[in-house]
Parts: sequence; structure tokens; C-alpha cells
Amino acid sequence: MSNNETLPRHSKPLRLSIVTQFYPPDYAATGQLIEELAVELGKQGLLVRVFTGQPGYAFHSQSAPAREYFQRLIIQRSRATRIWSKRIRGKALNGLLFCLRAGLHLLKTSSHGDILLLTTAPPFLPILGYLAKKLFGLPYVCLVYDLYPDVAVELNVVPHRHWLVRLWNTVNCHIWKQAQQIIVLSPSMKNRVVGKCPQLKDKITVIHNWADANWIVPIAKQDNWFAQNFNLVDRFTVLYSGNMGRCHDMETILETAKLLQDDPILFVFIGNGAKREAFEAQIHQLGLTNCRFLPYQDKQNLPYSLTAGDLSLVSISPGMEGLVAPSKLYAALAAGRPIAAICEPQSYLQGIVTEAQCGAAFSNGDAAGLAEFIRCLSTDEPLVKRMGEAGRRFLQSNFTPDLIAQEYSKLLHQSVFKGWESSEVSVQYSSIRWK
Repeated sequence: MSNNETLPRHSKPLRLSIVTQFYPPDYAATGQLIEELAVELGKQGLLVRVFTGQPGYAFHSQSAPAREYFQRLIIQRSRATRIWSKRIRGKALNGLLFCLRAGLHLLKTSSHGDILLLTTAPPFLPILGYLAKKLFGLPYVCLVYDLYPDVAVELNVVPHRHWLVRLWNTVNCHIWKQAQQIIVLSPSMKNRVVGKCPQLKDKITVIHNWADANWIVPIAKQDNWFAQNFNLVDRFTVLYSGNMGRCHDMETILETAKLLQDDPILFVFIGNGAKREAFEAQIHQLGLTNCRFLPYQDKQNLPYSLTAGDLSLVSISPGMEGLVAPSKLYAALAAGRPIAAICEPQSYLQGIVTEAQCGAAFSNGDAAGLAEFIRCLSTDEPLVKRMGEAGRRFLQSNFTPDLIAQEYSKLLHQSVFKGWESSEVSVQYSSIRWK
């Protein structure tokens, strides 16, 4: 591109299209994160359009406006399909139908923007990026939340030698090669992707998830209405908040609760997921009275529910390291509570907890070590406070929405300019009003 074709970076705002199945009022973590990211990118001058589905995991509403405007954001929603939505095959079918609708949307949209950001919610969504580049010359970036088909293989949904797995891996490599950038959520996830496609090493960027430390702030339990309502003020409380899914190690937590059943310690589980029903049934079958289950909380309650405990639990099942990245870690850091991470020894969770000095990490199955750590904290209030404050400082220095959005903005701008240079086309910005 010649110099007279290159416009100053800030002469016109970058136009970003985000495609993702989940978005508020859905309480799915991926949707909440994308909303926060889109808002922050808007504050940094980008014009953001989101194409998403109707809510499938909302509290009070099964529908949302087909089109919304918020600050610099345009949110457009397709119809929703909820076929067997609690089963793996049903979720896959619903995700496939959303992909088809998103593809039709891209075909019908006259202006696609300057760059496309696609999440892995659903996991085959990045195929649309590949097609958009071939059809329209539109550069795209892949945001990998969960690494498929590896997750499905680890969960024994499909054998690792199955033809579908081989095909999926081949398609992934083609999609990633054509992408401007691949964003992953942890160093171990980057290693997994590099292991599949070594030539992509320089194209993969690690950008962590985040939490808003101005919204989630430490609240003393005696001043916390949530802790008061559920009688958590006068008892040392171990909190697990979020999805209890197939990728999370609930088994080690169960064994820990059994070891501590005669101690003045309470386990509180807030959320839902594929493992919750069986996990709760085991608790009742064992007659454990030191566990309590609560449903997902409305977003406005999270600053209070997340600070109603004294210790936060984060877990990844064996074999899942580098395939998933629990977003609950960052909210727990913002809450100013110590972290107990249950993970494999090489996990990025252990690295963060160790560097931040905000808790401890335990190998999967080490219920005895976790139980002893909980006992130690339950009798050492200054240590609890010191670890909680250290974790919050670490988050404020590394994982706030504005800091993370700056990383995304820089990467997206670089990706657009690289796309222009590689295609050797003239740059013609449209008007700021994006129709």
C-alpha cells in the first residue's frame, strides 16, 4: 500500500463485527465477557456491531430486542433454537443452527466492517471467518474460549481416532492459517494449538480474561446483605461460584467436604451445570450437612455473592488443562478473597496463584492437602486478608477490562493493517454511520 493510501490510525474509527452465540441477558460467562469487551472497545473508539442469538440461559426473559443500540454498539439478534438444550447433542444442534443464521446474516449484510472477531461459542463458528475472507476479503480473528475437538475427546463424547476428530482438526488448521490472529486465554492453551499447527506459533496471542475491580469490590461479611440472608457471616465459608460442568473437578471438592464434615466450615455452591445434579445427590446421599446449594444469581447480585465467602474455589478436571480457562478466577481475585485452585501441576492457574501470592494450588485428587489449607485459613484471619488483598492487587495490575481491551484494540488494529497490506487493496473508509 502506498503512503498516500494510508490513513492515520485514528482518522476514522475501526469497525469491528463480533459474532457469538451468547450475549446478555444470557448469564453464560462467554456472553457476559463479550459484552464487557465490546463496551470497553467502544470506549476506546471502535465502532462495534455484535451478531448473536436470542437468550437461552436468561433469568427472567426468553427473548430480547432483535436490534439494540448502546453507546457505540449495535446488537443484532437472530431467532433462538432450544432443542434438547441441556444435552450435548442438543447444544451442538442449536449451535449449528446459529452458525447457519450467522452465515446468512453475513451474506445479507451490505457492510461487514473492517474486521471480524469470532468466538468458539459455538465451537464451529470460526468456519464463517474462513468463508467471509474467501467471499469478501474480510480479515478475521479467532477467539478460542474452549479448544475443540479436544474437549469432546477428553469428555469421551467421541473417540480420539474418530474420523470426525481428524476432520475437525484439519478444518481448524485451515481456519487458523487464514486468520489474521488467534487469541487464546492461557499459555497452556497456546501450547496446545502450537502442538497441532507449529507454523502458527507467531500468530497466536495470549490475552487473559478479566474482572471489573470497580464493580466487584471487597465487602466485609457483616456488611454484606447476601452473607446475612444466607447465614454466612459467622461461619468460615468456602465458595464455589459458577458453572459445575463436565470440565470442572467437583470430585476433589466432594472428598474435601467429606474430610471437613466435622469442622466449623461451610461449602456454598452457587450456579448450575452438567455435574450439579449428581454432585448434589452425592452430598445428600452421604448425609453431609456442611454443603449448601444456591442457583445462579442475577448479575446485580454478583458483587455481594462473590464476597459472601472467605475462600474461593476454582477447578479444572484432569486432562482439561489448555482446553478450557475458568473465567471465575478473575472475579474471585476482584472479590479480594484467597484462591484455592484444583488443577494439574503445569496449569496456568497455579502460575497465577503463585505469582500473585493469593492462595494455593492443589493437584486433582489432593483432597487432604486442600482440607488442611482450608483448616489453616479458617483459624488465621490475617492470612486470609493478606492473600485476598494480594490477589486483588494482582488483578488490578494485570486483568482489568480497560487493560485487556487495550490489548484487543492493539491486536485488532494490527490485524486490519496487515490484511490491507497482504491484499494490496486501496483503503476506502465508509462514513462513520454504519448501516
